[in-house]
Amino acid sequence: MPYFQYHGKSVFYEEFGQGDPLIFLHGNTASSKMFELLMPLYAESFRCILIDFLGNGKSDRVEKFSPDMWYDEALQTVALMEHLQCGKVGLIGTSGGAWAAVNAALERPDLVYSVIADSFDGRTLNKNFSDNLLSERKTSKANLQARQFYEWCQGPDWEKVVDLDTEALLQCAKENRPLFHKPLEELKVPILLMGSKEDEMCRSNLEEEYREMASMLPKSSVHLFPGGGHPAIASNAEEAAVLIKDFVSKHRTE
Repeated sequence: MPYFQYHGKSVFYEEFGQGDPLIFLHGNTASSKMFELLMPLYAESFRCILIDFLGNGKSDRVEKFSPDMWYDEALQTVALMEHLQCGKVGLIGTSGGAWAAVNAALERPDLVYSVIADSFDGRTLNKNFSDNLLSERKTSKANLQARQFYEWCQGPDWEKVVDLDTEALLQCAKENRPLFHKPLEELKVPILLMGSKEDEMCRSNLEEEYREMASMLPKSSVHLFPGGGHPAIASNAEEAAVLIKDFVSKHRTE
């Protein structure tokens, strides 16, 4: 199994298909497994690279997650791009992975040709984020299907991973930490802001937030599917794949 080193720890990644490189960035409490079922939609057209961020999936565990988790994950993404030495890549980040994707593009625009940011709250966490998070995690732990998803992604220590993730996110919200480590206006890479109008895990005014973000970014597009849950890349899998392929192909050739 392929790994690369990041701050003395082993980070897992795997590849599917051939073509222009696309790196898929998973959300919180998930892992690269969340994308495996989607690979038939992408692998015929792209070299798809899936990563398990530190503390998740098959990567080394950590004692705690940073409250600046999405910036740290962005730096792991940069380290992966440097390890692969494959030129510019497209980044697809979903949920928490969307913040990691944007941060990585802000950090190293020379290594990124486009970003798809899927199913995330945008520039800030919504005002009820902490309460919603605690409620969602409590409900999920009591739900058999959610527990099976956690274990499928993380393995037998899934509950500790989930608890460490919850702790870091609550600290991030309490301290009102910036979600982007550079001004969003500095993003020069083409970006597609994607989501679902029915996604109950994102803010209720998601379309308004996306439109406001897009007004700050000269190379941006917004698409919200009328239906589907969280995340849109999975709940609207076939339609999302067509949208993403068109966006990536357009900007790869610019």
